[in-house]
Amino acid sequence: MKNTAKIYVAGHRGLVGSALVRQLQKEGYANLILRTRDDMDLTRQQEVEAFFSEEKPDYVFLAAAKVGGIVANNIYRADFIYENLAIQNNIIHQSYVQGVKKLLFLGSTCIYPKNCPQPMTEDSLLTSPLEYTNEPYAIAKIAGSKLCESYNLQYGTNFISVMPTNLYGPHDNFDLQKSHVLPALIRKMYLARLLELGNMDSVCRDLRASSEEEALSFLDRFGVSGKRVQIWGTGRPRREFLWSEDMASACIYLMEHRNFSDICSIKEEIRNSHINIGTGVDISIGELAKLVKGVVGYEGELTYDTSKPDGTPRKQTDVSKLHRLGWHHKVDLAQGVERLYHWYLENGHASR
Repeated sequence: MKNTAKIYVAGHRGLVGSALVRQLQKEGYANLILRTRDDMDLTRQQEVEAFFSEEKPDYVFLAAAKVGGIVANNIYRADFIYENLAIQNNIIHQSYVQGVKKLLFLGSTCIYPKNCPQPMTEDSLLTSPLEYTNEPYAIAKIAGSKLCESYNLQYGTNFISVMPTNLYGPHDNFDLQKSHVLPALIRKMYLARLLELGNMDSVCRDLRASSEEEALSFLDRFGVSGKRVQIWGTGRPRREFLWSEDMASACIYLMEHRNFSDICSIKEEIRNSHINIGTGVDISIGELAKLVKGVVGYEGELTYDTSKPDGTPRKQTDVSKLHRLGWHHKVDLAQGVERLYHWYLENGHASR
């Protein structure tokens, strides 16, 4: 990519999209095309068609998606499959129609079967059933990857699909009702530490609560107090986490240096051309909670609500394909948790 190229980052306000924008600007790419939801509804075909026809971007990073944690995925099943399919179909198809030079589609490692062998290789896709709680989202992401692959094979496009592991970083979602596990743990531990210190003013300010009673009642729903923090599930499931700015670096590296032809050798059947992006290192939720507890300085007890589902027992990516393509992560988990905790302290707090 030349620094003058027109680059459209779809979903630039999200965790991944914002990291992509910062990294692209850092590397000298100044001609970025950005649109908010108020500017363009990506689920509406006519709006996306008009945008691509007018702007004609050279490169596209497709980071826009409806995302959420295990609770949101399980409750809003129709929303997750419909909105993600609509967004992907509109952007990928218009990228083909308008002759985009290269597109990078961001999926998720939730595309892999619930009980597939660990670490998860790209060839594990579609070999057995998915995890039920996020099946609609996973199916949408599988469809997006196959859409890119199919356009490449039929039309000769240069669309790359990447499947990142669990991401965390600046501009993460800390909403206790909708966030992923790591930012949720950071906020829970932070609030529990404030309770431990008797700092109710800061608790109310963080939660935007009008009274101490309101704040304590809200936190009780999430098992947060000065004496204990409750973790959903057994704490035994293992997960892998990647710093979002490392993810952005990997995406830009692939856009700059690799093509679809580099990923798939010429053979009769091309399948699973997507690329895992991660660290290749996992940790149990219980171990993660202890890590966050230490970073925050919380001294209370950790308890586990075993009546709640654990989700997939283990999710560790095989990143050998990514390594062969020339990219390795830089930020380890302990360093990343420190960074994210301090980012949360310095950048204000999410509404509850």
